[in-house]
Amino acid sequence: MGTIDDYLETLEPPDAAIIAHIYAVARCVVPDAEQGLGYGMPALIYRGKSLLSVMRAKAHFGVYPFSPAAIVEILPLLDGVDHAKGTIRFTEPLPDETIRALVAARKRQIDG
Repeated sequence: MGTIDDYLETLEPPDAAIIAHIYAVARCVVPDAEQGLGYGMPALIYRGKSLLSVMRAKAHFGVYPFSPAAIVEILPLLDGVDHAKGTIRFTEPLPDETIRALVAARKRQIDG
């Protein structure tokens, strides 16, 4: 699989718009993040580490911050949102505040 832009081109326009918006919000938090691959998925890469990936699944969208700790850090913002150790699954767009908090948590981890 290629870059985020390549991936977005394979999606139906409404799905691509949802995913592109999440990446745009993430880039506001980490403007120097670059497109790359994380565990074979199109992802934003920051300082050589996977920051965030967003993918379309059959019945939902998945957000992968490559860190269970980042999800734990924002648990209060995930009330009513399906999530697991390394994934946040949603069918309705996540609030920008939640995306910003998740990306900021992951950035702090990468920054160490």
